[in-house]
Amino acid sequence: MSLRIALNDALKQAMRARDELATSVLRLILAALKDRDIAQRTQGRDGGLAEEDIVGMLQSMVKQRRESIKMYEQGGRPELAGKEAAEIAIIESFLPKQMSEAEIRAAVDAAIAELGAASLKDIGRVMTLLRERHPGAMDFAKASATVKAALAG
Repeated sequence: MSLRIALNDALKQAMRARDELATSVLRLILAALKDRDIAQRTQGRDGGLAEEDIVGMLQSMVKQRRESIKMYEQGGRPELAGKEAAEIAIIESFLPKQMSEAEIRAAVDAAIAELGAASLKDIGRVMTLLRERHPGAMDFAKASATVKAALAG
């Protein structure tokens, strides 16, 4: 089942259950998705956002909320930070399971071996391969640091 269908189904369930927070978050996600679909159509690309682009949009929404949590905590607003954390939980339920550090390390080692990467000049090639193989499931900031450490040492 596509992510788009899953989001619409979840909205219907949240509305039936009268879950105001989930309904609000899902409507926000679907509105952002619709905006991006429209933006793509104005650029001449029909068919809507691809699945990996939807995952990227959801990841950026989580990142924005994590930044908001830091700001609310610094500003002494724990109730708002709690609301943002609840929204993150709802959004993350639609994202692929994130890889652990050990899984990232194993994927990095496999990519380096496969490409025969030997120096820091090869970071771009390794990261490109990782992005192709693990879209949405890997924290690429952690992966990049792992690649640098492996190729530098």
